[in-house]
Amino acid sequence: MLLETYLYHNDSWNKEFDPSYDSKNTLLIVFASPDITKIEKPLRKLSEIFSTSIIIGASTAGEIYQDELYEDSLVVSVMKFKKTSLRHSICTLISSENSFEKGVSIANDLLTDELKGIFILSDGLHANGSQLTEGISSVIKDEIPVTGGLAADGDRFNTTWVLVGNKPKSGYVCAVGFYGDFIQIAYASKGGWDRLGLERVVTKSKNNVLFELDNQPALEIYKRYLGDKADGLPATGLLFPLDLRNDNASESKVRTILAVDEESQSITFAGDIPEGSHVTLMKANYNRLIDGASEAAETLQLQEYNDETIVSIAISCVGRRLVLKSRVEEELEAILDVVPPKTKQIGFYSYGEISPLSSGKCDLHNQTMTLTLLWER
Repeated sequence: MLLETYLYHNDSWNKEFDPSYDSKNTLLIVFASPDITKIEKPLRKLSEIFSTSIIIGASTAGEIYQDELYEDSLVVSVMKFKKTSLRHSICTLISSENSFEKGVSIANDLLTDELKGIFILSDGLHANGSQLTEGISSVIKDEIPVTGGLAADGDRFNTTWVLVGNKPKSGYVCAVGFYGDFIQIAYASKGGWDRLGLERVVTKSKNNVLFELDNQPALEIYKRYLGDKADGLPATGLLFPLDLRNDNASESKVRTILAVDEESQSITFAGDIPEGSHVTLMKANYNRLIDGASEAAETLQLQEYNDETIVSIAISCVGRRLVLKSRVEEELEAILDVVPPKTKQIGFYSYGEISPLSSGKCDLHNQTMTLTLLWER
């Protein structure tokens, strides 16, 4: 695999492109500012130079390039595979109501005997991330890793986009499949939040909308915990995600807020909150968040790695960025301190992270650092 990473910042690229990287087996992964007017020019250039390559991408709450965080920029990894085939799933409109069906459709579109992994990017506001991953998991075997994330818009929750035909569009989900015996994929996902207060039971919910906890209005309880930060909802809710535990689940998941409804006293999350599940509010611990990023890198399965060119795609949650503030780049540095020295890293801050559970089943995560490492053996 030939690999280069590029940064577009302050109206210029950090280095020149090599047009020879363009091919049908070349994949460009783009993460960029949600403000389309600021990245139209670099997107056009990418489309012109890499006219036969597959290009996927998403809007962000901050762009990651190596161990640095940028805003209103564009980062891209260009991967030209020598022995690996790629297939770009048709980008399709997605909504909270059809997310499961879209997951099934994408999985069926990409599934062959040679499939070794999927990378997926989705609109971060219209999709139900847990239903999307549930649909994919109903088709794809657990041993085939599915990773990716939900596009973001800072802490504004206004509009997000993914690239469709190399154009940024809202309300879509796109994915690419990797095929053959030479592609290697390592993945990991870790959090680092502390529990806050009592565990409560979800007594009323519908998909990803939470209405009641312990038979009390969910938003009322949430505001009680947030105190003077409640006026800043939904953005301040990113600082207090929910730890979600099902009785029959071997591990818990974290869910983060997307919206609140004062009239119904409900909260909309990035993924489902099933009735009967147990939830606990979480709060930030600076050092544990940074340690979580380091632990994610340390748990990567790199036994098959043999000094090849390798890319790290780091997808962290916007809530982590809001908590860490000026220390946010410490979690990016923590990753590069652990992964192989040749690693080139790009990534973004998201509204949700997609990565397998310990069982191997694809699922939605929130408030985690999720890593996907790709190389060809």
